[in-house]
Amino acid sequence: MADVLGEAISDYYHDQMSGKLWIHNKYGPKEEMPVDTYFRSGDNFSDLEVLAMHLCKGRILDIGAGAGSHSLELQKKHEDVTALEISPLAANVINQRGVRQVVNDDIFSFNGKGFDTLLLLMNGIGLTASISGLKKFLSYAKLMLNKDGQLIFDSSDIAYLYDGERPERTPASAGYYGEILYRYEYKKQKTDWFTWLYIDQHTMARVAAEAGWNCEILLEDEYDQYLARLTVRS
Repeated sequence: MADVLGEAISDYYHDQMSGKLWIHNKYGPKEEMPVDTYFRSGDNFSDLEVLAMHLCKGRILDIGAGAGSHSLELQKKHEDVTALEISPLAANVINQRGVRQVVNDDIFSFNGKGFDTLLLLMNGIGLTASISGLKKFLSYAKLMLNKDGQLIFDSSDIAYLYDGERPERTPASAGYYGEILYRYEYKKQKTDWFTWLYIDQHTMARVAAEAGWNCEILLEDEYDQYLARLTVRS
């Protein structure tokens, strides 16, 4: 798949933006994704992000690090922060911005272990793509964490796309209603369609329990976004 998002992040960082970054979906018109969102400083983090930063501890893995803004903020207080990013162009930007440990890899091929915190922000848990993908990730995450480690992420309930209803299945995917098809477009290049997961709190708690995790909802906002912390059941 073309590294469209990585190219937009790289161009923005090097003051070479040419056009807008668009996100296409199957439920409405395309939307602009402001690239500067990936370059926010800690002063511009949401309340969910601020709390997530505060709760991070020990060896930290920032999964799907984007342009590295969360990793940079974490480095101010923590010695061992690793930014994991699948896009080679974005990973290079993270390195240039000053993150000391950057790994260009996919989470499911990354073999790192011994972490105390796995962090996925800006709905990073969505990379699991589906409920079945989430279950796979939760099994994999157990192998990456130390005893008493934690998984911290945000997500949201997107039932508003269906007029507030919570359908079990959607015509587009015939799966969970939070499994949404997207594609990026930048400089007339488009990615293939890919699935991103938005998961409501109740489904998240159920899936976590079935996979052997405790699930705490730490904060909610008025937009049905929430911050969760998962720990492995003893």
